[in-house]
Amino acid sequence: MLGGISIWQLLIVLAILILIFGTKKLKNLGSDLGGAVKGFKEAVDKDGEPDDKAAQHKVIDAEAKKDDKSA
Repeated sequence: MLGGISIWQLLIVLAILILIFGTKKLKNLGSDLGGAVKGFKEAVDKDGEPDDKAAQHKVIDAEAKKDDKSA
């Protein structure tokens, strides 16, 4: 049992979906969903990188200002 849903109930739902949409549309839907998840993961990974670079630039700028004041 998966949270109160038996395997037979899942098979019945799957059979109904195949009857309504057909296997080709379900396959396309699965690949579209997979591509969306992959794109989301890549976007999340790329969002973290600029923050690190921006933080590094702030540190470098702060050090440069300290050097300017000491000179």
